[in-house]
Amino acid sequence: MRTFKDIEYTLKRSDRKTASIYIERDGQVSVLVPKGLSKARIEELLESKRKWIYRNQAEWHDLNATRVQREYVNGEGFLYLGRTYRLKIVDQQDEPLMLKNGYFCLMSTNGSAPDADTVFKEFYRTKGKERIPERAAFFERRMGVKSKTITVMELKNRWASCTPGGKLNFHWKCMMAPSTVLDYIVVHELAHLIHANHTEAFWNEVDKVLPDYGDRKEWLRIHGAGMDL
Repeated sequence: MRTFKDIEYTLKRSDRKTASIYIERDGQVSVLVPKGLSKARIEELLESKRKWIYRNQAEWHDLNATRVQREYVNGEGFLYLGRTYRLKIVDQQDEPLMLKNGYFCLMSTNGSAPDADTVFKEFYRTKGKERIPERAAFFERRMGVKSKTITVMELKNRWASCTPGGKLNFHWKCMMAPSTVLDYIVVHELAHLIHANHTEAFWNEVDKVLPDYGDRKEWLRIHGAGMDL
């Protein structure tokens, strides 16, 4: 972690041509810059974006004030593709966690499920590995692009990422979002295969496929904090 005056940030250098500042999902400031950019230029950029950083971090704190703290007890609600399903603790079933009859059914041992967190994450990863490549293939045909690999994993602060080599990574939490929002996340990353940065040209590519992407992006901004275990 680096500090410029009162702004704490992380710095990542790459072969990119422009510098960008992001507020990550945990409220952290990330600065992405070309390899040769000087410290003085980075600090000039941070200073020029100071008000924007303050405003976005304040907004992040407001949105996260309502973060849901879920417990693995009967009746607790868990998200899947935008819908909330109540939890039901059961003694026997074929798999540790199943979605059936409108409930998340979690198998317990002697009334408790100590590995519930791991079981839920595996459920979302498994579902993501089925659905996300399918949606990516659909939009790849429409956008004229082709990803190299698609992985569903634990990402620190991003919903998804795209490497320069065309590898797409998606957070398992994406499977909590409505299908329309999941499609936005997929298209967003596919557009990075055409434009690495969030330029006007990048957003034009997204707009060609999802003219209402702004609404989907806004849903994610407002409700993203609740997409957690």
